[in-house]
Amino acid sequence: MSHDTILATTSEGILTVTLNRPERLNAWNTAMRKRLIEVLDDAGRNDAIRAVVITGAGGRAFCAGQDLNEATGFDADRAEIWIDEFADLYRAVRALEKPVVAAINGVAAGSAFQFALLTDIRIGHLDVRMGQPEINSGIASITGPWIMKEVLGLSRTIELTLTGRLLDAEEALRLGVLHHVVPRDIVMDKAQEIARELAAKPQTAMRLIKRRFFEVLEPGLRDAVAAAKRHHRESFTSGEPQKTTTDFLAARGGVRRG
Repeated sequence: MSHDTILATTSEGILTVTLNRPERLNAWNTAMRKRLIEVLDDAGRNDAIRAVVITGAGGRAFCAGQDLNEATGFDADRAEIWIDEFADLYRAVRALEKPVVAAINGVAAGSAFQFALLTDIRIGHLDVRMGQPEINSGIASITGPWIMKEVLGLSRTIELTLTGRLLDAEEALRLGVLHHVVPRDIVMDKAQEIARELAAKPQTAMRLIKRRFFEVLEPGLRDAVAAAKRHHRESFTSGEPQKTTTDFLAARGGVRRG
């Protein structure tokens, strides 16, 4: 399986998925998210796939989150649809009844940070930076704190969401955001090693454990999505997110983490 922005290869029961927009720090847009959902859904139906590894192309980023060049054109109605699109993505990775390992090879910010937290095991290197800087783009972070609180607790979730600061690898490891920190050049090797270990586990037990974790987290996602629709409608009606992102992109170009 392959696609311009999502690359997918299978070897010995391990599906390796690469987010492939390195010129945009692998930031995702609507088409990229849709394709990633398709790949994850296909993996769930394919009995030959026993584990999944997800990484980013290039050496700078796992994923910078939403490509704000797309989001600057959103109005309140489009913002609600946007929330549903992310809910579909989050549900696709969390509902997958096979282990998912994230090989974090650079920055993981905003929605990509949230996505990474929904994987099962996360490996990074010392230069990795992860966090929730959406407030710096004028975007109200509503869905993110749902999964952040599950991993980090409420106090740290509030601090990271309000400040928008990024965690370095050592802090991420200490807080449980990363499970392993290894040299940069063996991040993928370590991810593949763990994926093979998980793929060798009894499959029925793995499937049922993953299903139960989905059942535990799903009510919180539904609540977060409903709240995000209410709050983003107000936010995008105000024009603040559009103005903040437009000003940033005009001043600096490129992709802002969000």
